[in-house]
Amino acid sequence: MWNLKSWQGRFVPGAGPFTAGDRLRAYSGWCNAVEGNTTFYATPTRETVQGWAASVGPDFRFILKIPKVITHERRLTDFDDPLRVFLDAIEPLGDRASTLWIQLPGSFAPADLPVLARFLRSMPSGRRYAVEVRHPAFFDDPRALEAVLAGVGAEWVPFDTTTFFTAPPTSDGERDAWNKKPRMPLRTRALTDRPIVRYLGRDDTTVTVEGWQRWVRAVASWLREGRTPTVFVHTPDNADAPELCRRFHDEVRALVPSLEPLPTPEPIGPLTLF
Repeated sequence: MWNLKSWQGRFVPGAGPFTAGDRLRAYSGWCNAVEGNTTFYATPTRETVQGWAASVGPDFRFILKIPKVITHERRLTDFDDPLRVFLDAIEPLGDRASTLWIQLPGSFAPADLPVLARFLRSMPSGRRYAVEVRHPAFFDDPRALEAVLAGVGAEWVPFDTTTFFTAPPTSDGERDAWNKKPRMPLRTRALTDRPIVRYLGRDDTTVTVEGWQRWVRAVASWLREGRTPTVFVHTPDNADAPELCRRFHDEVRALVPSLEPLPTPEPIGPLTLF
């Protein structure tokens, strides 16, 4: 996410001699965690990941998606080779790869839970795992999935799209997201001490902020309980996402003053000779 074109020259360096590592370093001044969406589509080289590790501090968190060849194409079976390659590639991140994120297709239903249970039991110990499901039946009766996740200490990642789908789209970006994003039931329960939330707002910042108030309260409550939540704020085009994430953090911090502030971003501007 740190290479988004609309962020260049605003949140991260733009065109010129800058590398992905430079942009990741700049992004880490705005936010202290990132969704690893690119790993869903292809496993990066170990050298690429070494560059990521060198670009951020030890407290920065990568929430990395397990590759889709494992979750969607092979549906958590016959995964030994691609999983081995993936785990070897991300090894340079060490503890920065704080959670591995298993996003399952909408066709993965409660009847498939034994497959998920076997997969989770086979994963290396010493890592945290989080599962995102998109089949509505899991939300009708969450107990079976919760039991599977609790058995291995894994988290359930909610993707809150309720605010986005409250009104018809009003822009090209919203219309595109309207057709692509899942209509997920609201879920606000955390299973572990490291809950992860994904929230999708609208183009209208006022609507986005109104919609996340339930999460401000939930995150504040989790922090008071001693949990360490991670929240990702999205909009249809994500153009303002870093600023929105910091605003969300500020609202939580107003309720929990002991929460550490986010880093101070470095100025982004053109190179000069003086």
